[in-house]
Amino acid sequence: MFLTISTFGIPGSPATDLGFLLHKHPDRAQRFSTSHGTAHVLYPEADERRCTAALLLEVDPVALVRRGRGKGRGGAPDSALAQYVNDRPYAASSLLAVAIGSVFSSAVKGQCAARPELVERPRPLRVEVPALPARGGPELVERLFAPLGWKVSARPVVLDERFPEWGESRYVALTLEGELRLVEALRQLYVLLPVLDDAKHYWVAPDEVDKLLRHGEGWLEGHPEQQLITSRYLARRRSLTRDALDRLALARLAEADDTDADELDNAVDEAVDTEERPVPLAVRRREAILGALRAAGAVRVLDLGCGQGQLVAELLKDPAVTEVVGVDVSMRALKVAARRLRMDRMTERQAARVKLVQGSLAYTDRRLAGYDAAVLSEVIEHVDLPRLPALEHAVFGAARPGTVIVTTPNVEYNVRWESLPAGHVRHGDHRFEWTREEFRTWARAVAERHGYAVEFSPVGPDDPEVGPPTQMAVFGKRAGDTGNRAGSGSNSNSKSTDTIPKEASAA
Repeated sequence: MFLTISTFGIPGSPATDLGFLLHKHPDRAQRFSTSHGTAHVLYPEADERRCTAALLLEVDPVALVRRGRGKGRGGAPDSALAQYVNDRPYAASSLLAVAIGSVFSSAVKGQCAARPELVERPRPLRVEVPALPARGGPELVERLFAPLGWKVSARPVVLDERFPEWGESRYVALTLEGELRLVEALRQLYVLLPVLDDAKHYWVAPDEVDKLLRHGEGWLEGHPEQQLITSRYLARRRSLTRDALDRLALARLAEADDTDADELDNAVDEAVDTEERPVPLAVRRREAILGALRAAGAVRVLDLGCGQGQLVAELLKDPAVTEVVGVDVSMRALKVAARRLRMDRMTERQAARVKLVQGSLAYTDRRLAGYDAAVLSEVIEHVDLPRLPALEHAVFGAARPGTVIVTTPNVEYNVRWESLPAGHVRHGDHRFEWTREEFRTWARAVAERHGYAVEFSPVGPDDPEVGPPTQMAVFGKRAGDTGNRAGSGSNSNSKSTDTIPKEASAA
């Protein structure tokens, strides 16, 4: 197997800086032992204008069979001959992806001890893989790499140049050109090489979901072929694929930039009140949530889907609040939140009041039980409708805080936005937006199933015709109701799906 990565000199950084990024010196040829053969790293060319690093993987077919226990695509046993006679030593696959992750481990992690400033700097790159299995043809290669900013060339390899009538093989000669960070390129190759091959040389265990999300962070969340990539990378194992897609959906929520939404909120406020500077709707939401929490007497609060920590920061300003836990599926969002809160500069007493936790709202989590209140601010609309019952059970059935506050857009108000095209939702990641009646139908059903009472409040200007831009529901435990109602246990997902307003699926 063979792969080359080339870069070119840019102002202030010669091409040979590729050696620093890869942690491999251009003047040396190095070899590394892997579980299935030997990997060689060498530089066919290295000067200030252009530098090329080559990764050559010599596969040991016997070691492949022994370590893989004779398993082929999908874990099915191969025939005795096929175990030794196949394309594995020549065509890029998960073997090459594993070699990339092993030989270039520091680069894949985004580490460069000698020149750390190089890691975050995009540079022109050219990646070439002369033999790549592409189950889906050049068209699929284009669909996978082009959305990531690459200029893609996937030239089909003919079966035999002497006999053109035999047609093309399932292999392509791949060339990628683009300007991006090396760490991004390596992580994309790590995931997409086995996706195109549609096979893994090893058994796919649950920890592969973590690997996928780790290497896909920053680009897989919004990829148009996300479902295909996830399914193929996880060897089409449905449970693992569902887990990964759930976590990606919540990651998209965490990565959503609130700036556009705030600008849209401001535009509406200006239309309503042009005589004085408008208060952004995001600020009004937080004020409404804080007011509801104070009214409930909540001092230990969960911010579920905390994103970049705006609400957590406001909660910490209230001395009556003794503990705040921000929960999000995205480590990147949590890191941004930690910087926003300046957690590294907090006193010991301040740090004892706040905790940031990685977790998925689609699954029960014992760490979230026993709190006074939980907030789901602009969260539910980012969850696929079939997954809402899982979130409902995790929050209302398992965690069971005394108060739950939910805010979500009111789709009826969208007509007041001149800048929002008709029929569009407010954010590209919204899976639905509900009318006031749809939201109330859902909230009342949830309250009934789990022993809560619910009240509704408008957030923002309450238009007499279309209502407020944001709608808020405040759930409070009914007195004496300490457990789940019938049908709200671990199998409640299927029972509660029908209570979601069917009209919302078209939104």
